[in-house]
Amino acid sequence: MTSLPLVFDAPKRGLPPQHLADLDPAARREAVVALGEKGFRAEQLARHYFAGHGSEQMTDLSPVLRERLAPLLPELWTRVRDVDCDAGATIKSLWRGHDSTLVESVTMRYKERTTVCISSQAGCGMACPFCATGQGGLTRNLSTAEIVDQVVRANADDLARGFRGVSNVVFMGMGEPLANYNRVVAALRRLVEPAPAGLGMSQRNIVLSTVGLVPAIRKLTAEGLQVTLALSLHAPDDELRNTLVPVNTRWPVKEVLEAAFGYVRTTGRRLSIEYALIKGVNDQPWRADLLAKRLKGKLVHVNLIPLNPTPGSDWDASPKPVEEEFVRRLREGGVNATVRDTRGREIAGACGQLAALE
Repeated sequence: MTSLPLVFDAPKRGLPPQHLADLDPAARREAVVALGEKGFRAEQLARHYFAGHGSEQMTDLSPVLRERLAPLLPELWTRVRDVDCDAGATIKSLWRGHDSTLVESVTMRYKERTTVCISSQAGCGMACPFCATGQGGLTRNLSTAEIVDQVVRANADDLARGFRGVSNVVFMGMGEPLANYNRVVAALRRLVEPAPAGLGMSQRNIVLSTVGLVPAIRKLTAEGLQVTLALSLHAPDDELRNTLVPVNTRWPVKEVLEAAFGYVRTTGRRLSIEYALIKGVNDQPWRADLLAKRLKGKLVHVNLIPLNPTPGSDWDASPKPVEEEFVRRLREGGVNATVRDTRGREIAGACGQLAALE
């Protein structure tokens, strides 16, 4: 069995200074007291931060007080650039961290909601060959606050442009979220904690994607969270998935699905199966039939994703008739399936395209 460099919680090498969003409410009060101020100031800071307000808007705090509490709100990301498509409805943002680490996030505005796709790591160590992030390798884990701040910044941008603000978050940007387990779970709690402690988002509007780190899925099942789990499967058989998703050599398809459906049984949340359709690779009718057989009777939905092009790859998306036949066979096999409406392909901001290049 292949040995893979999987790390659930890497050391804090290179992580930024501690930020308010790294701390739970009790720890925030302790930090404020340690700076010589009253504990209730922590709630004031949190209210401003999670609302997306800059320090200049903290009118209920004196300039002297703001300066004293400034260590709890260090600048985490510098915006390098934004590029957009879809008449400005899709925006890819490139961010630079304190140590010059680069990550990307993508904001997608729809008529009824605004969704932000965020990163949990700089790069990715899962080495999936059809993914630009995986081809670049892993740089480091992001801190809890660096993860949360992507949502806070996107929310502030959306409100500043006169929109309703971010309502949905998908952990489908750079990195494998469950390989940065502790910080990602802490970030999830910040997103769903009621104001002023957090952003007060609905857990049902948050999707966490994974390639299938079985021990971490089982651990997540016991966390008491209700976010949607998305499993990047991409092949129903071990022979092919070993190539497309190398972590499969450690935890094969049957074991991954058992863990994922354990999460479904505990939470009652429908599992999302992510399946990138690759021409001549994983789009054969018999693979559709096998996938349907593995999923039939389960609380599950299959998102079929036309493969998005990445630099240096010879692979391409399946032709439309092949895609339609794959969907037909899944539905005929008793499994709900749809083809995802891809956003951001023109700006290399779609699924599998994020590479954080300057």
